[in-house]
Amino acid sequence: MDAVSVTFPKGFRAAASAVGIKSSGALDLSLILATGAVPAAAVFTQNAAAAPPVHLSRRHMQESAGRIRGVILNSGCANAATGERGAQAAHQMAAATAEAVNCQAAEVLVCSTGPIGPHLPMDKIGPAIPALAARAASTPEAGRDAADGILTTDTFRKQAKAAGAGFKVGGMAKGAGMIRPKMATMLAVVTTDAVASPARLQEALRHAADETFNSINIDGCESTNDTVILMASGESATEPSLEVLTQAVRLVCAGLARDIVVDAEESTRVITVRVNGAADNDSARRMGMAIADSDLVRCSFYGGDPNWGRLVAAVGACGEPVEAALLGISYQGVPVAAKGMFTGVDLAAVEALLEGDFEVDVTVGEGPGVAEILTCDLTPGYVTYNGEPS
Repeated sequence: MDAVSVTFPKGFRAAASAVGIKSSGALDLSLILATGAVPAAAVFTQNAAAAPPVHLSRRHMQESAGRIRGVILNSGCANAATGERGAQAAHQMAAATAEAVNCQAAEVLVCSTGPIGPHLPMDKIGPAIPALAARAASTPEAGRDAADGILTTDTFRKQAKAAGAGFKVGGMAKGAGMIRPKMATMLAVVTTDAVASPARLQEALRHAADETFNSINIDGCESTNDTVILMASGESATEPSLEVLTQAVRLVCAGLARDIVVDAEESTRVITVRVNGAADNDSARRMGMAIADSDLVRCSFYGGDPNWGRLVAAVGACGEPVEAALLGISYQGVPVAAKGMFTGVDLAAVEALLEGDFEVDVTVGEGPGVAEILTCDLTPGYVTYNGEPS
């Protein structure tokens, strides 16, 4: 899998423009198009204050019976907390795209990302869409431009690809802050040339998102705009099993999800937290996310401090069943707690192992549940960065 550049699989085209949403003049409007209305699946934020583009895209997925022609995405403005005017803007983006490519408005999904509150400059976006659609191409350069056009506080574009037996999967994503998913996180569009029904795509995306996007946590903050979309052109004429399709989609999602954590705002480390022994996998994931939610834990990660007591407290307070007498914690494979107590290990020696990225294993009982969470450290730079006006 190559996370530096990716060509969209057969049956898809992309384009991007700078239309003036961002004051910097950077690319801020992207379009992904299929050659026709194709099977699609999507997962959306569960935030109760979901943005108008999320509501519209949910509705369009239902109205189109999961067959989508394209996705129009903008950065520089989330179009969230914008009321009826925001809902109209999302509709206008879909309608303008549909007119430009000669399809139904319900066959277009809309994604927006950026600061919450401002209104989209539709006087700039609307007129730009026909030219954007006319320029859409299947070249690597077009794909890179589309990936750049959705970035906000990101410091690099996020793309990934994977190959199955006779089919390909490619994807792009954005995200660096406000990352704490419950379905997906940030924005992502994943495409494949496999043959698959909307139902199979939805099942594959649900499983893939759970194991990847649902298992990263940068700052404990769930966005109003989170959307992940999967589209299948069928151009390869290969119809993989659900298991094979899910694995390929998961590889792409995993690459994108890790890039998001690597790019976390002002972070310096990626920490892998593995939880085992929980009642089930969902319980293990909730415990892992509780660990990553803890500011105290993530401050210790910043300092490379094996302060295992903070992990014990976070797990014990999360509301999941924990067997305190069986709690075990290891840093970089070195046990610092076992059977609920300190092992007596030389903590200074353990601290010396925590240079750069590192791994933490947490045993919470004897159940079959396991989970792996990717998170990052909480740095002074993060606090300063997010204390400034966005």
